[in-house]
This record gives sequence, C-alpha cells and structure tokens, in this order.
Amino acid sequence: MGMTYVQKVLAKACGKSLVAHGDVVEPEVHLAMSHENGALVMNQFAEIYKDTGIDAKIWNPDRIAIILDHRVPAESSKTATNQKKIREFVAKQGIKKFHDIRGDEGGICHQILPEYGYVRPGYVVVGTDSHTTSHGALGAFAFGIGATEMASVWALGNILNVEVPGTIKVNVNGKFPAYVGAKDLILYLIGRLTAEGANFKVLEFHGETIRKMSTSGRLTICNMSVEAGATSGIVPPDEETLNYLKNIAGIRGKIEIYGPDKDAEYEQVIDIDVSRLGPQIACPHTVDNIKPVEEVTGKKVQQIVIGSCTNGRLDDLETAANILKGKKVALGTRMLIFPASWRIYQEAMKKGYLSILAEAGAVICNPGCGPCLGIHQGALGDQETALATTNRNFKGRMGNPNAEVYLCSPEVAAASAITGVISDPRAGGR
Repeated sequence: MGMTYVQKVLAKACGKSLVAHGDVVEPEVHLAMSHENGALVMNQFAEIYKDTGIDAKIWNPDRIAIILDHRVPAESSKTATNQKKIREFVAKQGIKKFHDIRGDEGGICHQILPEYGYVRPGYVVVGTDSHTTSHGALGAFAFGIGATEMASVWALGNILNVEVPGTIKVNVNGKFPAYVGAKDLILYLIGRLTAEGANFKVLEFHGETIRKMSTSGRLTICNMSVEAGATSGIVPPDEETLNYLKNIAGIRGKIEIYGPDKDAEYEQVIDIDVSRLGPQIACPHTVDNIKPVEEVTGKKVQQIVIGSCTNGRLDDLETAANILKGKKVALGTRMLIFPASWRIYQEAMKKGYLSILAEAGAVICNPGCGPCLGIHQGALGDQETALATTNRNFKGRMGNPNAEVYLCSPEVAAASAITGVISDPRAGGR
C-alpha cells in the first residue's frame, strides 16, 4: 500500500523508507516558529538546563523563527518587557530569522514564513500557534505545539512521539461563482465535517480547483483546517508552489516536490463542487455553525474586520477595494483593515487599495494580529456584533464575551460595510 503525502514527509524526516498510520516517530524539525509566546518557551528552555552546569544553547539557530505580531506595538509594560527579553535571547543565540516591530520586514508570523521562503515543500514545521497549519499550503507538514514541546525542539532538533496521522482526502472541483472563493470553501468544509470531524487527522487537498488556486487561497484553507480539528491541512506542492517560492519568496536553487502515492490509503474521501457554492457565514459562537449568507442577511454589525493570517493578503485587500471603490462605510459601522505584513501593506499602498479603503471610511491599521484575539486592538463593546475575515468566533474572541463575532470572506465583509448589515455581495450593495 502506498503512502499519503504526510506519510512521505514524515518518512523522509525520520530517514525511513516507509511509515504507516499509527506509527510513533521522532522526525527532524526543519523550522520551529514562535511569536510573543517565545518568552514562555525561553523559560521552559532554561528549565531543561537548570542545575546541569551546561550553557543553554539552541540546537540550530538557523532553524528557529521568531516573529513579534500578536501585540504590536506593545500595549503594556509587561508585553514590552517580554519582547525585550526575546530580543536579548535572539541576539545571544544568533537567531537570524527574527522579525521585530519594523515597517520594512514585520507582519503576522503565518505570512512572514511564506514571504521570506522559510517554509518549503517536505518540511516538518512546528509552531507555538494553532494556525501553524497555514504552511501546509506550501507542501509542509505544519502543526501547532505547546511551549514545553517547543523547548524540547529547541534543545534536540526533533519532535518526540509524533503519531503518524490518518488522512482525509478532499477533492475540490468546479469554478468558483462570482463573489465566492477559498474562504467560503473552507467554511463550507468545516460546517460539513464539524469542529471535531477531522480530529488528529490531516486534510489533504486535491482537484482542479485547488490546482488553479493561488497560494494565498491555499494559505486560507490550510490556516482554517485546524477549525475542523485537523492536525494539519496540506496541499501537495505543484507548479503554483514553485512559482510562489521562486517569484515571491525569492528562493534560488532546486526545490524538490512530490505528491502522495496513487495507491495511498485514505480514511475518508470528500468531494466538493464549488460551482454550486455560495458565500458562507460562520455564526456565533462556533466556527462550524455555518449558514449560507442569505440566511443571516440583515443582521446589523457595528464592526467589520478585514485582515489576519487568514485573509490579510494583497488579493483580499484588492477584493475589498474593488467593492468599496466610490462608496462609503455605513454610519454606525466601523471598518478595520489589517494587512498581514508590511510588504503587503506597502504593495497595497502602491496599488492604491489602501487609499480607496481609507476614502470609504475604513481605518487602516498596522500589520499584526489586531482584534483577532481582542487583547490589543479592536475589542468589542457589550452586545456589539462584528463581522470578520478572521478564523475564530468563540465567545470572547474579540475581547468581550458579551459580544458576537460572525466569520466571512472579504467579499461579504466589504459588501456589508456599505450597508451596515450582513449582506450578500451578489446583491451589489446598496
């Protein structure tokens, strides 16, 4: 029996010719990523060497990436002090893949890693963030781990006791209708699987629609695979992957790509025809509470957010600008824009997207996680409703358990900004 894509990645990372579902392995880690919670990892890392008399040194500083993104700029002295500790640690350990709070190289960790070519096909990538699954878009087996596990990776260079996951194959075919895209696809799939339907499994994406999908769209679907309980979402690498890594990330030299075996064994196969798909909405307070947009149109919203690691890329901003051009954000509704990186911010500025959005009444914010967690920017008031292109809508997600968050695509968010209520972009706005 052949191997799935993740089995092939893990076999290679373990120096084996074959691994099977259920095997427990200890793969080599090609990249280990943290953000502000790197301060907690540092504490756990120091504990490993406590009372040993051995200097605490990372196994390979070239394989560590730390990006400050969750609370930028720092909102408190505690955050600022932790960020200061991270800077000191990075300098001492010789970590070069460090992105500080800067306007020329900063942004959200899950955007920075692809942009700078830190992730490649066949890599095993771990991150102290659940949405590390994003990087499966580039053919990596990428998943989130805790601070204690990460400290062990920093010391050893591999991750212990990884059970080879089963795989669900998702075949996606058809052409997206107007105003429907990758975000609607993944929301629909999460609704179909439920929040636990892919627990401890990998979602492996195939089909004509995926092959024609940009890396930006692939990042969206892999990012939110975890919301169905998946350990990771993966798009086996292809020409689009090579094009992105060479022309966007600037990688030179040979990039090895491969796919699953034709006789790979899957636990489940799901077929989706996107030509029949319409805009989707995740309703409070779970991501799998999915409804077609027409079932929730008219719901008044006080805040609209476009951005995050899910939908803060250049094409997302272009989509919003095209819908809002010459129009205004409704009175009583505030609209916040968070580009995923400063590179995207600058490109969107050059192309005029940010000017269009600002002229419409949107507030352009610095790249970062912003209101996604509600701990730094864009918190909601009591009984307020937000409509966001982010990835989670749990109670209290935007800083207030007495508020509601709906999730949607950039198309739905932009159309709703014009009306001040959840709106179907296919209706053409007001």
